[in-house]
Amino acid sequence: MARKLDLIYRRLYSFFGAQHWWPGDTPFEVMIGAMLTQNTNWLNVEKAIANLKKYKLLKPQALYKLPDKRLAELIRPSGYYNIKAKRLKSFLKFFIDFSGGNIKNISHVPTPSLRRQLLAVKGIGPETADSMLLYALNRPVFVVDAYTKRILLRHRFIGPDADYDKIQNLFMKNLKSGVKLFNEYHALLVRLGKDFCLKNKPRCSGCPLKSI
Repeated sequence: MARKLDLIYRRLYSFFGAQHWWPGDTPFEVMIGAMLTQNTNWLNVEKAIANLKKYKLLKPQALYKLPDKRLAELIRPSGYYNIKAKRLKSFLKFFIDFSGGNIKNISHVPTPSLRRQLLAVKGIGPETADSMLLYALNRPVFVVDAYTKRILLRHRFIGPDADYDKIQNLFMKNLKSGVKLFNEYHALLVRLGKDFCLKNKPRCSGCPLKSI
């Protein structure tokens, strides 16, 4: 399995090149983006983040003090804006209480402990928590999403009942642990899912993993 996963990575990297993911000016912006990207595409998230930046609100305390209705209006492009506004407030309360709004203050917290605390926040599931850990906090945690599961399932690396933890362990037990590798690998799988391994009518003929 380790050889197969390595081959997939090399094929994808050779085909697509570096993805430079996750886009964001600060770790905090990446964390907010990880929450806003739930159930939508990144273009919509960019619009919502641009709104927050326009009014200089992309700061923990400023966002937390913002009335829920106003926050919902600003993040409207990301969809499900009322729900996401409440989820953001839950995260912001946790983040401010836990770190004082400064990411440096949680740099000493062991990854397993920090992950558990993130998962305890309403609205944060495994994918969102791991995206924060990997992309914002530079922790070597592999992120699993719908693209990842779809690709592995179609290549018969997993069964249809494989859950998040099982898929994540598949990568973390068979790859050399590292933030850079996990970052690039996940981003490449997302690119493959968007360009070739579509949910409906996949473009198998031109897929870089066709012969694997």
